[in-house]
Amino acid sequence: MSLTINAKTYNADSYQQNAVGYIGPAKTVSIADDVRLLRVAPKPTSVFSGVGRTSAKITRTHTLTGALTPTGNAILDIGVTIPVGMASADVDTLLNDMGAYLSSASFKTHVKNQQISY
Repeated sequence: MSLTINAKTYNADSYQQNAVGYIGPAKTVSIADDVRLLRVAPKPTSVFSGVGRTSAKITRTHTLTGALTPTGNAILDIGVTIPVGMASADVDTLLNDMGAYLSSASFKTHVKNQQISY
């Protein structure tokens, strides 16, 4: 089983209950190129249908410039919580809106400069 992100193919490497770890083409013993997908099933109660949770985490080792160490790991971890019964179209809209923000200049400034006020 593989997962493609942009032009990179990640191959399933580890399986746990409700989690799969994938390794990318740059993965070595000392270099991280990993993706991890997780899920948590809804836990309904007598008065609430519950929420489903998923997350996607990517970890990559990068060469550093002007730092005290030569390499470091960059980690992007996205968690999503969706209430049971949410319309599929509403989920699509939510993900499309966040995807647009993630690729926007504002979000890049937020990450690169740790700026939170515009």
